[in-house]
Amino acid sequence: MATTQAAERTAADEGSLSTETIFETLSNRRRRYTLHYLKRIDEPVTIRDLSEQLAAWENGVEREQVKPKERKRLYTALHQTHLPKMDRLGVVAYDSDRGVVALTETIDQFDIYFDLVAADEIPWSQFYLALGSVATALVAIAALGVQPFASLGAFGYALAVTLLFTAVASYHTLRDQRRVVGSADRPPETTIPPADEIEATSDGRDD
Repeated sequence: MATTQAAERTAADEGSLSTETIFETLSNRRRRYTLHYLKRIDEPVTIRDLSEQLAAWENGVEREQVKPKERKRLYTALHQTHLPKMDRLGVVAYDSDRGVVALTETIDQFDIYFDLVAADEIPWSQFYLALGSVATALVAIAALGVQPFASLGAFGYALAVTLLFTAVASYHTLRDQRRVVGSADRPPETTIPPADEIEATSDGRDD
């Protein structure tokens, strides 16, 4: 364990994070929420402020509606587990004496990993595969002369397929921009790669 922690600290000091470290950080909802809030605020915050906002997100209420018990529960988990771990990994700088936390420059390395699948959506790769399969099938049917598909013509199908993929790709791009960490009021809900792809840790649970 000591060797692993030393390696993590060395990598963090060098300004680089391993894929395993990034996924381990993102595998926990509270750590994802922490990154989202810190990047949105873009300045150091107190752990009290952070815990209150995370409690509001977790309970689906406004910040002024957060109960002291809910905030204290988040405060304890952040102070004892998540922030020290993220500080050791070099993801944040946590001053436990002052109770202040701030992002480090390594946050930029997380951006490409936030193009993840929402809990209620299918992967976009599968969507594009299905869309391409349908378009191919329609063109094949038209090529065989089946009516009314054949009446559109080759140029018409090429134009229709091009416009369809352009429209879908435009929506995909706009959607992803809204889902980037720190870009919206509420953090995006995502699914993280299966647990067997990252090392299971005792603080990987949300509770």
